[in-house]
Amino acid sequence: MRQGFPLARSGEVIGLLGGSFDPAHAGHVHITREALKRFGLMRVWWLVSPGNPIKARGPAPLETRMARARAVMQHPRVEITDIEAHLGTRYTAKTLTRLRACYPGVRFIWLMGADNLAQLHHWQDWRGIMQSVPVGVLARPGDRISARMSPAARLFAQARIAGRASALLGRTDAPAWCFVNVPMVSQSSSAIRAAGGW
Repeated sequence: MRQGFPLARSGEVIGLLGGSFDPAHAGHVHITREALKRFGLMRVWWLVSPGNPIKARGPAPLETRMARARAVMQHPRVEITDIEAHLGTRYTAKTLTRLRACYPGVRFIWLMGADNLAQLHHWQDWRGIMQSVPVGVLARPGDRISARMSPAARLFAQARIAGRASALLGRTDAPAWCFVNVPMVSQSSSAIRAAGGW
């Protein structure tokens, strides 16, 4: 495998948590640990993006965000990676297409907070995302109802797996998604930046 690309074997179930991580914080750690427990994942990769294409203002330098992510998230089954910079992708749909080509046989699960499900229909090729990999959705403060009523949730209602069966998500073919309620941590990157903590 090329430098900058994590190792993975065919048959592994790997959760992907993408984002700017500007900065990484306890909330990211919390949903990562919950995802490992709830969705039958062997590992989770944090995909620290070169930049968020739907945000006007650029994030802190990638190296700075990677260092912060490694300091915050220390777990033997979690890998902090800047693979999108190596793939040359900025949109989730394209990242998933490239990852599936680079890692044949690996079962990827896209992880997101409920706030992202609520606005997934604004993402590039969002239907393609839902149809290419299973999606694990973790509830966050204030976003449960808007997520469940979102265009993505309604369009793919028949593909929803009950929360009590969440451990099956990693072995289910797309389209498939599962919404789980988890003990909540309300910390956010934007609040940390607004308070001058980054």
